[in-house]
Amino acid sequence: MTAAKPAFKRVLLKLSGEALMGDQGFGISPDMMTYVADEVKSIHELGVEVAIVVGGGNIFRGIAASSYGMDRAPADHMGMLATVINSIALSGALEKIGIPTRVQSAISMHEVAEPFILRRAVRHLEKGRAVIFAAGTGSPYFTTDTAAVLRAQEIHAELLMKATKVDGIYDKDPVKEKDAKFFPRIKYMEVLEKQLSVMDMTAISLAMDNNLPLSVFNLSGKGNIFKVVTGAKDVGTLIDN
Repeated sequence: MTAAKPAFKRVLLKLSGEALMGDQGFGISPDMMTYVADEVKSIHELGVEVAIVVGGGNIFRGIAASSYGMDRAPADHMGMLATVINSIALSGALEKIGIPTRVQSAISMHEVAEPFILRRAVRHLEKGRAVIFAAGTGSPYFTTDTAAVLRAQEIHAELLMKATKVDGIYDKDPVKEKDAKFFPRIKYMEVLEKQLSVMDMTAISLAMDNNLPLSVFNLSGKGNIFKVVTGAKDVGTLIDN
């Protein structure tokens, strides 16, 4: 397996908090955490520099809390703290299988994570450490999708990989609609015009403005992360210009 050559030197992997739940309705599934760590290891062993952004929806969603009357800013701050919990858990799972890891938080909490310092993050990546960016952008009203695009741009990642529960981008929900059309490749502008709910529109716009290619694929397909990084054409959807 490791005979394959990576198509990218540095990537950023975006995981949703919900992905870490596995079959549970809430929280973190140890089995899913182990699975994700093994998938990351498969590309780390190729010498690929890996950065990760994790959502917090398995613990708390700021936007959901704001919909039932809570003020959006503190609700989003709670969501950011949920991403820190997930990041620390993922860091532990990666360290356990021999991948040196650093968690960098956009909100200062020196006892549990490094502050986000761009040059330090890049140095960690160059030294072969996986870097997990926690607490989103550190500001309310921005999702972890937007944080992922922002961090990918800052570290000059060659690809942003968005791991989801579906095989890629469809014109409508493939779970509910049997005739949903799959897009193996699509332009950013089409995603915006069709309002395809793969990432929030701010994230797509930021990626488009900076020509950051996005790969959207199914996390539960074993080996999919490896396939995307080694340039397989039959996995997920590629969004570019």
